[in-house]
Amino acid sequence: MFRMPVFNKPDFNREPYLSSPDVSTAPADDGWLPFDFYATTIFPEYFKINGEWKMITESRMDSCVVIRDGVPCVIEPRNIKKGEQVVINRTDDGTAGIYVHSDPFSEPAEEEDDEEDGSGAAFAFRTGKSRESSYSRDYDRLYDILRHDRDNGYIVWVLGPACVFDHDSRRAMANLINNGYCDALFAGNALATHDLEAAIFNTGLGQDIYTKKLMKNGHYNHLHTINLARAAGSLPEFVKQKKLDTGVISALVKNDVPFVLAGSIRDDGPLPGVIANVYESQDAMRAHTRKATTVIALATQLHTIATGNMTPSYQLVNGEIRPVFFYSVDISEFAVNKLHDRGSLSVNGIVTNIQDFLVNAERNLVTNE
Repeated sequence: MFRMPVFNKPDFNREPYLSSPDVSTAPADDGWLPFDFYATTIFPEYFKINGEWKMITESRMDSCVVIRDGVPCVIEPRNIKKGEQVVINRTDDGTAGIYVHSDPFSEPAEEEDDEEDGSGAAFAFRTGKSRESSYSRDYDRLYDILRHDRDNGYIVWVLGPACVFDHDSRRAMANLINNGYCDALFAGNALATHDLEAAIFNTGLGQDIYTKKLMKNGHYNHLHTINLARAAGSLPEFVKQKKLDTGVISALVKNDVPFVLAGSIRDDGPLPGVIANVYESQDAMRAHTRKATTVIALATQLHTIATGNMTPSYQLVNGEIRPVFFYSVDISEFAVNKLHDRGSLSVNGIVTNIQDFLVNAERNLVTNE
């Protein structure tokens, strides 16, 4: 039975919080901030305004805080207007009107084992995440989280093209979408292109997605797919015109699940709907990370870091503060650990083959339900 971690609400009815002054602010200029601006973290943050401690919602790291109508709001520096009151001061222990709650959640108590588990040992093996790690419990917990958040949260997937280069993983991801386990999806031009290539030609970059046989002139297939989609004008219209009924994009369109395709310098085409401007892409993704309760990022290092850097470790849902569960899954240990190194300390890493991950997830969440 899944049990949500419990939020440890700070007690502001004691020192130093009672004696702390209101938070300090200074006006922004045109295009730049006061030089001692405060930068946000992934944790719940509180600001004392008119004698009352108020927590920011819809947060993200590496941004600024602006006081609007007595409410602290997280704003990207590029979006702050001249004259807006930006929070200043970098003392965040509660003595200067700013408090960062760095240990906000307690896991529900579990039944104690009869024997010592060794968790208090000063020396221990296998404390990190690697290809040798045991992930059985991680998988089971993730499945429980997804079952819970399908009805009570907002699940965001971040996919690299490897997810659709295999027949079974492509089918598995589509089934997860069809069964309600996806509320929004982030990807680049490549994921969508090769998923649609598979729908039309059954290939990924010209290679049969089941047999792995290289097809004659197969290197044209993704380019031809892009061209056909551009002729249709939009991906929903392309899916409709070609009567596509397999794969990720088809499942997203037919289930009316929003997706954000962020462009890059590497793109061919690109497909219609790919957002060429990186800041427009960031804004479109942020609209969903503001609501995300679970994020699963598969085989796409840069997209994973981008999503992680705009996703807080908590959300306010129906008046309750709960954690955001973030999973980074990749066959590369370096890729899995990279996001944690960039400040997203709440990320859970799983080192595995991405196609196997999706097939196992679909089997446990859909097939065996």
